[in-house]
Amino acid sequence: MDQAEVLLIGGRAGVGKTTVGWEVSARLRAATVSHCVIEGDFMGQAHPAPEGDPDRRKIAERNLAALWSNYAELGYRRLIYTNTVSVLAENEGMFLRAMGADVRIVRVVLTASDATARERLTGRELGSELEQELEASARKARILDERMPPDTVRVVTDGRTVVDMAREVVSATGWLASAPG
Repeated sequence: MDQAEVLLIGGRAGVGKTTVGWEVSARLRAATVSHCVIEGDFMGQAHPAPEGDPDRRKIAERNLAALWSNYAELGYRRLIYTNTVSVLAENEGMFLRAMGADVRIVRVVLTASDATARERLTGRELGSELEQELEASARKARILDERMPPDTVRVVTDGRTVVDMAREVVSATGWLASAPG
């Protein structure tokens, strides 16, 4: 396989993107499907924001391009990328520039109710930013609902196991159908 492929896992804070991403990776490893994983939320973590890049998109793209270049040089062609709004069409250019114009993009958005997101974030956010995170999570859920492309696969996470969610996410890629054996 020469074409690069990226699985974008998006969704509001507290929906389980990182956890599901790692479980997707576990399923692929078990099937000996070559891939790599990038937690997109870390790609732009710099304070203060770089000059001329207030939303940190440029630094995130540069970091993605550098990491992907390293992976691609080693022969990897499949990437799992988790980030809240990565599935939005306006972010597609970042992946085309970093991974090549012919990259195949699979978009999955994980969804959760406000109550589920609050419960998960309350257990996770032990510092001073819980209320800010809850407000941002609700705002991003609305943005995703309004603006995600129609080809985005929606996966509900309320009341489901991580293994079950990951199974549904992996099936959206078709990557197990091409696994050896």
